[in-house]
Amino acid sequence: MNRLKQTAVRTLSGLAPRFLPFADAASDDLPLGRLLRLSLFQVSVGMALVLLVGTLNRVMIVELAVPASLVAIMLALPLVFAPFRALIGFRSDIHTSALGWRRVPYIWKGTMLQFGGFAIMPFALLVLSGYAEAADAPAWIGLGGAAIAFLLVGAGVHMVQTVGLALATDLAPPEAQPRVVGLMYVMLLAGMGVSALVFGWLLHDYTPGKLIRVVQGAAVVTIILNVLALWKQEPRDRKRAMAPAVKPDFGESWRAFVAGHQVRRRLVVIALGTMGFGMAEVLLEPFGGQVLGMSVADTTKLTAVFAVGGLIGFALASRVLSRSYDPMLLAGHGALAGLPAFAAIIIAAPGNSPALLVAGIVLLGFGAGLFGHGTLTATMRAAPREQVGLALGAWGAVQATAAGLAISIGGIIRDVIVAMPVTGTYGAATPYLPVFVLEMVFLLLALAVLYPLVAGKSAGKTTLPAGRTAAR
Repeated sequence: MNRLKQTAVRTLSGLAPRFLPFADAASDDLPLGRLLRLSLFQVSVGMALVLLVGTLNRVMIVELAVPASLVAIMLALPLVFAPFRALIGFRSDIHTSALGWRRVPYIWKGTMLQFGGFAIMPFALLVLSGYAEAADAPAWIGLGGAAIAFLLVGAGVHMVQTVGLALATDLAPPEAQPRVVGLMYVMLLAGMGVSALVFGWLLHDYTPGKLIRVVQGAAVVTIILNVLALWKQEPRDRKRAMAPAVKPDFGESWRAFVAGHQVRRRLVVIALGTMGFGMAEVLLEPFGGQVLGMSVADTTKLTAVFAVGGLIGFALASRVLSRSYDPMLLAGHGALAGLPAFAAIIIAAPGNSPALLVAGIVLLGFGAGLFGHGTLTATMRAAPREQVGLALGAWGAVQATAAGLAISIGGIIRDVIVAMPVTGTYGAATPYLPVFVLEMVFLLLALAVLYPLVAGKSAGKTTLPAGRTAAR
């Protein structure tokens, strides 16, 4: 039996690097099992994103008739905390506690914020759905409660993800850090895909009561996943707690980071590309429901379709970047892939083709995966060793801020067009198509800003800062 077990373990170990992107990030000090358990915090983040950006936004816009602009503003409320991701990561770098932890206290605080938001959300949904028990409650309670719930969940997601990624880089050897962070984002996409399928199955026959039970279940699962992810991961340093080092100033550290070669240009590319890929997040599911007549379950599965495309993109990116391909050039290919993806989504409306919409979303996820991993790897590789955590926070701050702005702008544009007296040539699709076209414009702008970074790099090779080596 032991011999059979050892054979099975060797077989799985051999298959993992081949079929699981970034599985080669494991090491003797950070085995694959422990690494995958740590990545569970990304699964909880993916579940929260699917619930907020996918299921709830479609239900609120279509079933509950909440204006898309108001829903978009709710989804963009976490934008208030997004610029602080760099500060959160920096503070967790220098945090001292009596227990000798740096990252765990911040991840736990973020977990409780997520749980608190999900705990409030069902009561807000009761008011918005018009339940008889909540018929006497004024509408502002439902809207205000939903806004607070979205704000708490979003703030928790920012904190958990930023500090969780920093913890992953702490535990990994320096040469494996880019691959470890890449694996974390693969698990985020996997969590989004699985959650979308599960939510779609649970909400196949939609009722407000079922949706409330799903949200309550998500709150409990969040606690379970994040506790499992943290269990015995970060070592306790009592010496550092007893004699803390002199804490550096955040302003000085930030100025030193942005003074690096082409850092500002890369951050602008991240912002433009994220807006190009993210503006449709709040609209794809309502688009499928209102224009193509898809059910709640079917439109929820669109998030899983996007995640599948993203996983393919990340898998390809991991293989290509391991051969020293230039990450910003790869990000450019991702932005290019987004252009035909939006073209397919636009054509799906007059053709009344859900299949074409699905194909466009798969390609959209693929392009977003290439773009996201390329810009993340470029940011990490360009950062000095002592600023990798700050670089992660900067990437996350720009990405999250741009995504929040994109979501709110997309919803507002849709509602403004709906309020116009002319319905338009394309019927129900008229409010959505200009947003998709605008996203193509943002992707073109990202390519224009990115071009000086990749000009003359057709071979795709990248040069790393001194002291850094490419992931193998």
